[in-house]
Amino acid sequence: MPELPEVETMVRGIRPLVEGRAITAVRRCRCACKPISIEPRLPTISRRVRGTTVTQVRRLAKRIIMDLSSGDHFVIEPRMTGLMLLGDPPDREHLRLEWRFSRNRQHNSLWFWDRRGLGTVRLLRQVQLADQLGPQKLGPDALNISQAQLRQLCAGTSRAIKVALLDQRFAAGIGNVYASEILHLARIHPEQPANELNTRQLYRLSGATRKILCDAIQSEGSTLNDGTYRNALNQNGSYQNAHKVYNREAETCLTCRKKRVRRIVQVQRSTFFCPICQRPT
Repeated sequence: MPELPEVETMVRGIRPLVEGRAITAVRRCRCACKPISIEPRLPTISRRVRGTTVTQVRRLAKRIIMDLSSGDHFVIEPRMTGLMLLGDPPDREHLRLEWRFSRNRQHNSLWFWDRRGLGTVRLLRQVQLADQLGPQKLGPDALNISQAQLRQLCAGTSRAIKVALLDQRFAAGIGNVYASEILHLARIHPEQPANELNTRQLYRLSGATRKILCDAIQSEGSTLNDGTYRNALNQNGSYQNAHKVYNREAETCLTCRKKRVRRIVQVQRSTFFCPICQRPT
């Protein structure tokens, strides 16, 4: 579930207490569930990172990056249910990995927790990071994408705009929840071909993308009904209370108050929209 706002919230939560810290150990937690993917093998990781310092914590699309003084980079991808935590976890049975730091500040451990075991942790050298997650692999960051970039990207594809927004090579960071909310605010039907958006629609789409993502970050993300997403201190986000259409099928649209929210399936994902607010053109 974690999308750009949730990952950005995790980064902002752990950054003040992780940057500048020396790593003393990295260990796998005892877990009887499906193991997460860790590359390279943990003994190799431990050897390479012990004694190094975390110089920066940042977000790259839906991934958390921890830059190290050695020039290596931890790349953590939460995927569906992964969390980066400094506080107590939702439970201890799904803890996967622990980074231990020098004991000179609050919170001497950083944890990766993952209920479903779909997350990944990789230690990459600089050239590997550029090769695997550089501009040729990821589109412009959705939080910073310009209207001109958006216009160019839309002109280059005839896919439905909702489908395009989910493609990380199109715009990096947007997932299913926020794509529906963005298109609702922009008053664009999710099945409209991206290359048929007019100038006014593109203007609204650009503004809606930034507003929805910034508002969600301000609210520390969305904790949905399954309760999986938590911030770095194991607290709920609150943006789910502002959702206008996501997961509101058959409920009255909160914007027009006239029609009920509809649900369709696009690329095997649920899309929610209002047939009045988002009339097809």
